[in-house]
Amino acid sequence: MEISVGHTPDSDDAFMFYAMLTGKIQSNDFAVKHVIGDIEDLNSRAKNPELDVTAVSVHACAYIPNYTILRSGGSFGIGYGPIVTATKQMTIDEIKKSKIAIPGKMTSAFLLLQLMIGKFDYVEMNFSDIPNAVKTGQVDVGLVIHETQLSFEQEGVMKILDVGEWWDKETNGLPVPLGINVMSNKFGKDVIKKFDIYLKNSIEFALEHDKDALKYAMQYSRGKSEELIEKFVKMYVNPVTVNMGDRGEKSIRKMFEMAREKDLVPEFEIKISEPLD
Repeated sequence: MEISVGHTPDSDDAFMFYAMLTGKIQSNDFAVKHVIGDIEDLNSRAKNPELDVTAVSVHACAYIPNYTILRSGGSFGIGYGPIVTATKQMTIDEIKKSKIAIPGKMTSAFLLLQLMIGKFDYVEMNFSDIPNAVKTGQVDVGLVIHETQLSFEQEGVMKILDVGEWWDKETNGLPVPLGINVMSNKFGKDVIKKFDIYLKNSIEFALEHDKDALKYAMQYSRGKSEELIEKFVKMYVNPVTVNMGDRGEKSIRKMFEMAREKDLVPEFEIKISEPLD
């Protein structure tokens, strides 16, 4: 069957889908129609819903009841995650009183920062524009995701908070839940599991042929060096990406449990695909 599959123009997503989209691995069950979209665009499209399979922020799962979370393909930080940047050191109280640039209100980074410091005044913008907006004084503080977590110093700003470190300490080492892939419930659990295994196989192939997969992923480097992109990909394509397992599932459930306690998300049922093991 032909299915539409959306992923972001980010090097870690490209790495994961490399084998699937280049025909390095084959499926007798699926013919993939490839769609690219920014994470906030994909989050919004999933609310309709438009795509059969799509990457979304974990936070978005609170608003997309027609999808099931896949166990493969998740972006989880292992002791690291989004960071907060400014041009000078600031206290938590000063940060909370500042206008903070965020990469979208459905991103997991936004929810995690709210869990960390409480509600705050924010302005949405494309994640790649945030460092310059902070540097030029357009905003006081920036919430940074993707490879700009590694390049912020080159962009003339400094790290003042580490959301990933906070989560790691707060949850006794659970991985930081950031992005996942979801599949429409209309396919049923058996078909969803089949695609989950297909994506898992694509990721495992990329890890086994990492040089070729990184070369493919460089088309989404946004001008960053190959060294930085390799570091970023290796951070976010890790064992929890291959199969989230119990730890990945616990981290997702923990984030939403904390968010519901603070009335940051509505009540909803978390749907996760059948175990892959």
